[in-house]
Amino acid sequence: MSGKPNSPLAQLLQQAFLALRAKQFDIARQLATEALKSNRTDRNAVLILAHTLLGQERAEEAIAPLEKAAKRNSDPEIETLLGHVLCAARRRSDGLAQLRRTTARRPPYLPAFQELAGQLANAGEVGEAVGMIEQALALAPASVDLQLDLGRMHVRNNNRAKARTVLTAARAIGPGRTDILTELAWAELLDGAYAEAADTYRHALGLRPDDALSRANLAICLMEMGERDGGEAALRSVYGGRPQMLSRAALTLAASSHGRFFFRPSAAAKFLGARPERATP
Repeated sequence: MSGKPNSPLAQLLQQAFLALRAKQFDIARQLATEALKSNRTDRNAVLILAHTLLGQERAEEAIAPLEKAAKRNSDPEIETLLGHVLCAARRRSDGLAQLRRTTARRPPYLPAFQELAGQLANAGEVGEAVGMIEQALALAPASVDLQLDLGRMHVRNNNRAKARTVLTAARAIGPGRTDILTELAWAELLDGAYAEAADTYRHALGLRPDDALSRANLAICLMEMGERDGGEAALRSVYGGRPQMLSRAALTLAASSHGRFFFRPSAAAKFLGARPERATP
């Protein structure tokens, strides 16, 4: 944070950051604005204000302070956020142009490559997004986060074989990372490698047992492997009497070629071992 420790400005910024993290956007915006009145060039105040406005879906209002900050200093974080904000404000061509300028920086600022790739993929230009992450990896070949991003992009581009190769390599570098394990398992599941996917999901669940989505996907794998009892037991664990998880569990049951379909939510809840309140008979 900017300012001397325990100075009024530093305290303001700390409070604004905590409010932003708690998604108390009105408070965060008010505090960041007050900090900028004290020091109109403070980059952290600008960053907090911009993120707050994004959280309030007011991206257009974040453009001006970010543009001023970007002109004052050569700051790739500010520039990358500006590119994101411009895209969010429906100025996509300006946003992409800004991000391309930032990715041309040396030394490279890797989050700019990731942001640009994400914007391209969201617009359906997944092939170009893959190329952007590959460019970043050429500059930082040891980055496991970029390998994960590349694997995800290959999955979105329906290139499951490449995704599995990239994500398997990423797993070797970061064996304890559940985000890599779940992405690899998803690629394996999509590729019909249900036994491999089930094993990978089990590893992920050993590290994060409360991951309901991974447990639901494990259930799909087990049912596709013919282990219907195991799959249904996994779904009962997913549901666990929590009404908000009923749709997820019921959809998983219906999606499997060896699953079950229920016309009424009350029937699915009963099958999964729950006693829903006010269930329709």
